[in-house]
Amino acid sequence: MPAKQMLPGRRPSAVKAQGRKRPAVGSKRPTGGGPLARIRRTRQQVQKAWDRPLTAYYLIFGSSLLITVLGLVMVYSASMIKALQLGLGDAYFFKKQFLAAVIGGVLLLAASRMPVKLHRALSYPVLAGTLFLMVLVQVPGIGVSINGNQNWISLGGPFMLQPSEFGKLALILWGADLLARKGDKGLLSQWKHLLVPLVPVAFLLLGLIMLGGDMGTAMILGAILFGLLWLAGAPTRMFVGVLVFAGAIVALLIKTSPHRMDRLECLGATEPGKNDLCWQAVHGIYALASGGWFGSGLGASVEKWGQLPEAHTDFIFAITGEELGLAGTLSVLALFAALGYAGIRVAGRTEDSFVRFAAGGVTTWITAQAVINIGAVLGLLPIAGVPLPLFSYGGSALLPTMFAVGLLIAFAREEPAARAALAMRQPKTGWWRTGVRWKSMRRRVKKRPSGER
Repeated sequence: MPAKQMLPGRRPSAVKAQGRKRPAVGSKRPTGGGPLARIRRTRQQVQKAWDRPLTAYYLIFGSSLLITVLGLVMVYSASMIKALQLGLGDAYFFKKQFLAAVIGGVLLLAASRMPVKLHRALSYPVLAGTLFLMVLVQVPGIGVSINGNQNWISLGGPFMLQPSEFGKLALILWGADLLARKGDKGLLSQWKHLLVPLVPVAFLLLGLIMLGGDMGTAMILGAILFGLLWLAGAPTRMFVGVLVFAGAIVALLIKTSPHRMDRLECLGATEPGKNDLCWQAVHGIYALASGGWFGSGLGASVEKWGQLPEAHTDFIFAITGEELGLAGTLSVLALFAALGYAGIRVAGRTEDSFVRFAAGGVTTWITAQAVINIGAVLGLLPIAGVPLPLFSYGGSALLPTMFAVGLLIAFAREEPAARAALAMRQPKTGWWRTGVRWKSMRRRVKKRPSGER
């Protein structure tokens, strides 16, 4: 028989494998690839997990929850000395913030369960109510001035309301509905329909805010306006024109205000300067610098003992850096980056124009405010007096922000793939379905014992 002739019943693979040695029992098989192959597989697994339909939903919910909880912890730590100096209990500011967080959590859950049509229906009432309250702020005897800014209304006792914080949410809801309706009619290609009445109403809100002297909130509102125009597809020349016009107004407002000029001169300061004009900015840098890699420990801040003004509000990020170190501040930055990415993902994947405008507006709002606040603490931007979203002390800022996060969660749930994934996770049985079954005619029929008609 020839050497290469196959024996009956033998497969070619068996003949080729005759000369091969099988691995010993218990020996490890080669993994097939070195470190580069393992890195490639890990990257593919991460990419697969990142592309899942519920990724944005979990990122928004998880990051906002962690930011809020960590913010409560830092509010208690940063405000306890201030509360004791005022003759109050050490948990005074924490209790108020916790109450606002509970109410905000209810608003978040309500917003996350509302259909998109209801959000659109709320846009005009929210705008009208916000404008009314912002006008009341300027009425003598009703509006309250704090730190030179008259932007507050007293609700009785220790509770205050800042209507300008709700102006951000009102502009997003109303502007998104307006642009969506015009987009459905194909009118956004005309510059008149693109700018009117969006820009005049935004300028009305900006004017009421500036009457109270709150330039920081006005900057956030301007960022939201630019974000909406960008999402609506405004031409570059129009966008640049509006930006130049707004920049000129900001420069004029800064030039005509000695207080704002002092803040601008403290940009990048390393010494308090003449008359301690840069005291807050410099001590914010001191707090961050003394934190090191892992901080001095929770509650062990030195700057909150009267050295750093507004330690639990505008400069809470500095106390976080002092007590939790670089690891803590980078964690906060990572959570805001995750929230911003998820918002952009929701806005980019939807086919509903209202959802795209509203999600983009909310993402612009939270991201821009976080950048302005953190940039001021780091000495990279002038101090604007805006809180860190979901993190700093202040119920008036926390409530609309949590409602806006609820909007993002609702939009993330409305994605077709996410809706299908959530529907598959709904339990088919449970106590709420006991004794009830649903027929194809959408009637609810009570279960009867077997044999009973």
